[in-house]
Amino acid sequence: MGYIIKPLVTEKMTAITEKQNKFGFIVRPDANKFEIKKEVEALYNVKVVGVNTCNYSGKAKTRYTKSGILKGRTNAFKKAIVTLKEGDTIDFYSNI
Repeated sequence: MGYIIKPLVTEKMTAITEKQNKFGFIVRPDANKFEIKKEVEALYNVKVVGVNTCNYSGKAKTRYTKSGILKGRTNAFKKAIVTLKEGDTIDFYSNI
């Protein structure tokens, strides 16, 4: 186990969650849909209907400062959108 890195809590993902009962997670790049489904069901005690995944590549970023040009790179990551059975939900804020 250990394929899920963290839940994805953004404004866009929250809007999708409220309308379509879908939840987002940042997962390890080597995780497949079956492993993600099994881990979400075990961690949150819900029934997963479907899993969609997206691979994002890192992008080069440049910033101009007083001391000169700073160059860097954003991280590459894999995102999983998990659709739950009607009536099931995940509360990310329950243990705050």
